[in-house]
Amino acid sequence: MRLADTEISFDAFGLPGAPGTAEFWAAARTPASVPTDDGGWLTLFLWRGSAASIDFESWSEPVPLRRYGDTDCWYAQVPMPARLRVTYQLVVDGAAYADPFNPAGAGGDRSIAATPDAPEQPHWPLVGADDVLPVPRTRIRWASARLGGRRTVRVHPAGGGGPVVLLLDGDDWLYLHPAMTAFDSAVAAGEMPAVTLVFLPARDREAEFACRPELWEAVRDELLPLVAESGVRADPDRLVVAGQSLGGLSAVYAALEFPELVSRVACQSGSFWWTPDALGQPDPLGGPVGGALAARLRQGPDLAGLRVAFDVGEHERRMLPHCELTETLTEQAGATVRVSRSASGHDRAGWRQALLRDVAWALGQPVADRPGQDPASASRGQRATARQ
Repeated sequence: MRLADTEISFDAFGLPGAPGTAEFWAAARTPASVPTDDGGWLTLFLWRGSAASIDFESWSEPVPLRRYGDTDCWYAQVPMPARLRVTYQLVVDGAAYADPFNPAGAGGDRSIAATPDAPEQPHWPLVGADDVLPVPRTRIRWASARLGGRRTVRVHPAGGGGPVVLLLDGDDWLYLHPAMTAFDSAVAAGEMPAVTLVFLPARDREAEFACRPELWEAVRDELLPLVAESGVRADPDRLVVAGQSLGGLSAVYAALEFPELVSRVACQSGSFWWTPDALGQPDPLGGPVGGALAARLRQGPDLAGLRVAFDVGEHERRMLPHCELTETLTEQAGATVRVSRSASGHDRAGWRQALLRDVAWALGQPVADRPGQDPASASRGQRATARQ
């Protein structure tokens, strides 16, 4: 039987006073989680004002908030699985807002929730909705003959610069998640060598990140020479490409088709379901497992010179078969492979620590497991599998 609002207590979440009172709102800090009998969590979200719903990124359907009696308190108690970090927005009258009771933001209109058992993400600072993230001083105006149009590419020498790390979807790592700060911190802590970050924004993700050569011809022949002329120390001979989702697909495609350019990859939740017609289908993930890239890997390319780290959110159940097959085929082709699973769905908030760790590993840095993470295990001296 559904409880009436007046029968629901927020005491378990550490909130004093009656909902809607000044005492209650002064103490409100959510999301707040309590354990459930099934090993998961019940997580409380609050909103003050009018009717609202919660939109989660690639994890759950929207959740409507309920009003507590006739107060200005709107709430939802959301069951969450163990080990989850997720981006969300509060939607009011069609407009999206960050959670005013949550100090962890991602851009001006998004927040990040994490269950208490989600691994920590050292080096990634809390960013409030009103905070302005620092951006690199060096910028390149790139007018690409091959890709068309103009775009601004930012370049940052973390620790003074070194191997080039090409961050696909670069604007997300500039303006939603503070990658520049996180890489600086990881380098200063000795967890990765000095690197030169190149933030590459996408103009048309579906076109540019499909398995087509134009992007990588443009990177090779146009962008990297501009980076070399920028005055920032950069070593393109040890290029690492880091990509997520369609960007992860594109990064691995580049390693297959442009091995002289790309021999190190950090791939989070690559869209390995992709085929040329998948995006036009009612269920893009419902096609052949591993998609076009698995078909290419079955042709027997020699990937002995490739070092690639794969990560995927452990809650991305429909993505897992596509990623697992691609991981296996890549290793069978001779690549040095690392595999991990992040405490997330299809969400940059969950991939952030994997990005730092896997770039460092791609450059040969030993990876140490952190407290709270399952220990890695080795197979054939190459493949390491861990939940991160």
